[in-house]
Amino acid sequence: MDYYLGVDLGGTNLRAAVATSRCESLDIHGKAKISTPQNASGSEITAALLQTVERACAEAGCESSDIAAAGIGSVGPLNPEAGVIEGPANITGTENPVKLVEPLRKRLQTDVISFNNDAVCGVIGERYFADPVPENLVYLTISTGIGAGVIVDGEVLSGADGNVGEVGHMTLDPAERMRCGCGLGGHWEAYAGGANIPRYAKELAQSESVQTDLPIESEHLTAKDIFEQLGNDPLANRVVERIGHWNTLGVANVIQTFAPSEIAVGGAIACNNAEAILNPIRQNIDTHVMIDIPEIRLSAGGEDIVLCGAVLSAVTALSEAQ
Repeated sequence: MDYYLGVDLGGTNLRAAVATSRCESLDIHGKAKISTPQNASGSEITAALLQTVERACAEAGCESSDIAAAGIGSVGPLNPEAGVIEGPANITGTENPVKLVEPLRKRLQTDVISFNNDAVCGVIGERYFADPVPENLVYLTISTGIGAGVIVDGEVLSGADGNVGEVGHMTLDPAERMRCGCGLGGHWEAYAGGANIPRYAKELAQSESVQTDLPIESEHLTAKDIFEQLGNDPLANRVVERIGHWNTLGVANVIQTFAPSEIAVGGAIACNNAEAILNPIRQNIDTHVMIDIPEIRLSAGGEDIVLCGAVLSAVTALSEAQ
């Protein structure tokens, strides 16, 4: 029996899963999750990845050397040739390249490792769960950052260096009032990505004199805190309203660019606040789009969809290698 490993390296969490695969199902035997190290060296993040893999293997009752193939879904930017990520926007303070493929290859003792953007793994997972299988599908993650995995005419897009779908870094605000984690201004995720929502709340409170009981000066304020006060706090209401505006513009651009029949929305911010995120998009998208509007739905696999897609990419990689 072949074991497969999936890894999801996100801006907030690092996940791993061990599975077996049959034609009709994907069976997860062990999972592990830790917080992604912040303000850490590349080698510290690599060590955390390997630790998470070992925990998933232990839960699955197998050794890491039993893994036949692995799939990695990671925040970008990716450098597939070197097997690293370089200057990730949503892992705080990490400047050194983060080595992923080679350390995992050595630990698992396998050369069969698929390395993709996390949102690409997300769309692979969404296609697996979809019935019927769509030929044109976008998986949109709204989490610590924002990104998209795209299938056009049945083909998964990867782009130069595997970096297609970095839609969170589209410029939506030409005034560039907010800076993104990548250092540039006016990007979609500068306003609606989970890591930046607290800063956006502070900016709105000051520039528009919105009253609030939220601790906007605290470095511990999170997007979760703001969504939890929706309906109770004027600033929380204003922030979520504006996020709905930016998300609508971003999704409109995605629709006009890729013409999907479905958009599956995942990521922690969307999955934990589904109505607050999806309803404004659904209600206003027709005022921004000239082509057919696709179905806009919540991800079928929730927060584990990237992990499932990473496992599936490992299954495909082993099949192609044999």
